[in-house]
Amino acid sequence: MDLTNFSLLYPDVETQRAHLSGVGTPDIDMHVLDEFGLFDFLDLKNSRLSDYFTSDPAVMKYRMDAFDDMLKNPIISKTLNRLIPIISDIFELRRLEEDSDGGETTSYLSSLTEIELYISSVETLHSGLAQVRHNLKSRAFTTLADRIIELAESDYYMELNEKLNALTARVRDIKSITIGVNLDAQLRPAEAGVLSINPEPFRSGDVLEKILRMNFKYDEYTCIANLVPFGKKQTENQKMALQLAFNSAINEVYKSSLRSWKKIVQEYVLSNTDFLLNLMPEIEFFVKGTAFMQKLLDRGCKLCRPDIAPAGERVFVAKDLYNPCVALKIEDKIVSNDAEFDDRSRIFVLTGPNRGGKSVHTCAVGLAQAMMQLGMFVPAESARISPADAIFTHFTTGADDTIDKGRLGEECSRMRDIFDKVTPLSFVLLDESFSSTGAYEAAYIAAEVLAAFSRVQCRCLFSTHLHELAARIDEINARAKADGGSFIDTLVAGIEGEGKRSFKIYRAKPTGKSYARDIAEKYGLTYEEIIKRFV
Repeated sequence: MDLTNFSLLYPDVETQRAHLSGVGTPDIDMHVLDEFGLFDFLDLKNSRLSDYFTSDPAVMKYRMDAFDDMLKNPIISKTLNRLIPIISDIFELRRLEEDSDGGETTSYLSSLTEIELYISSVETLHSGLAQVRHNLKSRAFTTLADRIIELAESDYYMELNEKLNALTARVRDIKSITIGVNLDAQLRPAEAGVLSINPEPFRSGDVLEKILRMNFKYDEYTCIANLVPFGKKQTENQKMALQLAFNSAINEVYKSSLRSWKKIVQEYVLSNTDFLLNLMPEIEFFVKGTAFMQKLLDRGCKLCRPDIAPAGERVFVAKDLYNPCVALKIEDKIVSNDAEFDDRSRIFVLTGPNRGGKSVHTCAVGLAQAMMQLGMFVPAESARISPADAIFTHFTTGADDTIDKGRLGEECSRMRDIFDKVTPLSFVLLDESFSSTGAYEAAYIAAEVLAAFSRVQCRCLFSTHLHELAARIDEINARAKADGGSFIDTLVAGIEGEGKRSFKIYRAKPTGKSYARDIAEKYGLTYEEIIKRFV
C-alpha cells in the first residue's frame, strides 16, 4: 500500500510537479477572489485558494470527478470531516514534540500516540469509504478507498495493531513508581533509585483518607508519609531537576523497551502518517468546496460540469448563468442570464440602470471561470469554457495609494498594471472603471482602454454607467478593426415598467437613456418631489 505520492488534486506526480513549478498555473490572486465574494463561502484555513488554480484540463477533469463522487456520496464528506481533527492532533503532537526537550521517553511516548492516531485515521477512512466503494467513479477516491481497504485488511495492519496493543499495555498502564532512598548516619538521602513501576496509583496515608476508605491496613501502595508536594514551593530549577531525575530513572528501566519501540516507530510513523499530513489542505479544499456546491443545490440552483474547450478558442458560453455567492445571500430566486464570448465577439460593454444587476453579472462570469479552473462545477445549466491564463479585475474598490495619486490616478495605475500582464488568453472584468472623473474624461479613457483590449483580443466584460461610451462603440470598432482587433459588442441590463429592474442581461444596443429620472424618483429628488417639501 503506497500513498506516498497520492493526491486528491493531481492525477499523477508529473502534473503536480508541473503545477508546483508554475507550469499551467494561471494568475488569479486572492484579491480577485475577494472582489468576487468567494471567501464568504470558500475560505480555507490550511492553504490559499489561489494556489489551487490550474489551466490543465486533465487536472480539472480529475477534480470534477472527485467532486462528483462527493456530491453523490455525502458519507465521503462526513468521513473526511471526522478525519480532519485527527490529522490536526497529529500536527499538534509533532509541534509539541519539536518545542519540548523531554528526553527519550517523552519522544517515544509521543511517537506511540502518533501511531494510535494513525490507526484511528485508517479506521475512520476505512469505515466510511468501504461503505460507498461500489458507488465511486473518480480516480482520486477509488484509489484512496482501494488502498485504505487493502491496508486495513492486511496482515501488516493487524501486526501493527498487535504491536501497538502490546506497547500500550506496557506503557499506558503505568500509574506510579516506587522509589527507594538510602540514608546516611545523619538520615540524609545518600542514594536513590526506582524499585518498581506499578499499574496502580499510590494512596494517601492520611488518617482521614483511611477512615473514608474504611481501610486501616498498610500495603505496598499506601503512603505512610508524604514528601514535599511535587511541583509546589519549588523553584523552576528544582522542578526541572526532579523531572529530569524521574525521566532518567524511567529511561533506565525502559532502555531495552525503548530500543524495540524505536524500530516500530521509525518503520510506521514517518512513512505512514506523512501522507495524511500532506493531504490535509487538499481534504479541506474538497470538503469546503463540496459544502459550497451542496448549499447551491439545496437552494434549487443548477450546477453543471462544463465542457472544457481548448485555451486557444478563448470561448465562454454559458446558459442560465448566475452568481452563486449572491444566490446564497438572498431569499428570492436568483435571476440567471446567458453569456457568450466567442469568435463573434469577445469584448462586451454592459450598460443599464444602477442596481440593475450589472456588477452581479460581471462577478458571475468571473466566478464561473474561476470555479472551473479550481476543478469545480459551474453555476449554470450548461457551459463551454476555455481556461484562462489569468483573471484580472478592475473594480471601484480603490487602493492604498489613492491619497498620493488621486482616485483617477490610482485607477489608471491599476489599469496600466493589467496591460503589463494581459495576453490573448486572459479574462478581464471591469466594473464601473474610471467612475471617479467626469463623464467626458471617463468615456475618453475607457474608449482608449477598450480599443487596446480589442487589439489584445482577450475576453473582456466592461460593466459601466457610461452610456456615452456605449454610444461610441461603432467608432471604437472602426478603429480596432483597422488594427486587426476583436469586435466589441454591447449588453444591456433590462428594466421593466415604472423603473422596475428585471436583472436580465440582453445582447442589444444601448437605448441611450441614462436612467437619471429613474434614479431621481427612487431617492425623491425629482423637481416635483423636492417642491412638495416646501409646500
